Amino acid sequence: MIRFMLRSAVSAVSLSALVNLTCLTGPPLLAQTAAPKVLRAGAASSNITPPLGSPIVGGFVPFPATHVHDELHARCLVLDDGDTKLVFVVCDLLGLNRLVSDEARAIIQQDLGIPRENVLICATHTHSATSALGRDARILSDTMDEYQRFVARRIVDGVKRANNLLRPAQIAWGQAEAPEHVFNRRWHMKPGAIPLNPFGGADKVKMNPPAGSADLVEPAGPTDPAIPFIALRTPDGKPIALLSTYSLHYVGGVGSGHISADYFGMYCDAVARLMKADRETPAFVALMANGTSGDINNINFRKPRGKQEPYAQMKFVADDVAQKVNAALDKLKYRDHVTLAARYREPAIATRQPTPELIEWAKKKIADGPKVAGKTDLSVIYAERTLTMAKHPDKLKLPLQAFRIGDLTLATMPCEVFCEIGLDFKKRSPLQPAWLVSLNHGYYGYLPTPKQHELGGYETWLGTNRLEVQASEKMLSNLLEMVAELSVSRPQSR
Repeated sequence: MIRFMLRSAVSAVSLSALVNLTCLTGPPLLAQTAAPKVLRAGAASSNITPPLGSPIVGGFVPFPATHVHDELHARCLVLDDGDTKLVFVVCDLLGLNRLVSDEARAIIQQDLGIPRENVLICATHTHSATSALGRDARILSDTMDEYQRFVARRIVDGVKRANNLLRPAQIAWGQAEAPEHVFNRRWHMKPGAIPLNPFGGADKVKMNPPAGSADLVEPAGPTDPAIPFIALRTPDGKPIALLSTYSLHYVGGVGSGHISADYFGMYCDAVARLMKADRETPAFVALMANGTSGDINNINFRKPRGKQEPYAQMKFVADDVAQKVNAALDKLKYRDHVTLAARYREPAIATRQPTPELIEWAKKKIADGPKVAGKTDLSVIYAERTLTMAKHPDKLKLPLQAFRIGDLTLATMPCEVFCEIGLDFKKRSPLQPAWLVSLNHGYYGYLPTPKQHELGGYETWLGTNRLEVQASEKMLSNLLEMVAELSVSRPQSR
């Protein structure tokens, strides 16, 4: 009993001393030092392959799918810095209707608490996928079809699974280059070599001119050889995900009636093999988004290649780009933590409206029908598109996003963006490095610069192009302002 009383007295004295010391000096050192924040990352992939018989889009006239060469996916990545979560989803689709993105982001916000403004959902622009754009991309609808609802649900499932797999991560970013695969597809040609456009007017440039033609003069714009990427791994070095982008429209050369993710999907598979990450558990996920490739393709018009077997060129490009990115991984410096942030705006951009004279032309052209019965007639197709555009509202609110990941910035536009716009963004961004991704949260046609509009060509025709001539400048100005907001406070990375 005496020993117990002595121990109690000593304990009381010790506690009193500790309280007095705390009052004089503040909390103990361990309590003063907050635990360092941990970056976490998780990735997952959802299959979004449609049933056979669904219409494949990418050309002027859809046709039914008869075979699946390789599956389509929604590839999902979630990042968490301890305060903010960002979500990136890349879908193997030509494009996606805004309704699909709005539905998926609303559910993600409701179920996971991640703000919809922090979620990027974009399409790769493969031309061998079925449509998540609805019956007609130019018709503004307020209801989704069955496949669109399926894609939205699968996106949500993929993001939820990626969120379930969040784990401590290290992050790095870098860049490779592959200039030999990208070519500007708009060409100046010798006088008289460019046929009249579907409206009966004269263009100054031609999209996809005859390869090897003696009438070629020079390309109408630049290319961007860069392949920027973000790599994520566990602290012990196991790969988690690789998010990359390349400004190449698509490659093509698929089998008749085949569904395929094009080089985007093949690249993802090749990267996983080269990184020896194709058998990881949880699964490693590679994502390849479309950069700014509205006027870029894989055809060397000066020196055309011969005929190839289906998928041969696609695989060649995918493997080569993957090898270049894999080689660049050795030069990376990984960070244990970066700060994440996002900005989102919906500026009102005017739409292009046909004149009364053009509407009358369109009605007559449709009434007259194709020049050759049963054959595709571009004039009739664009007459129909003209009448569709006449039903558009005067303005549309377009979703723009900018993300900050440490010192890196990634921004988005919901169009097929011309290459020079992406290069301009990279040059003018307050944060570096910077890159631009196309086809996010909707599909609003091609986005040329005002100068390119003056040259005409397929990408500027009414119906192919849906937004005002100054749209690219207004959207770029908004994005640069958003990045400037993100750059006010400089996040710390370690």
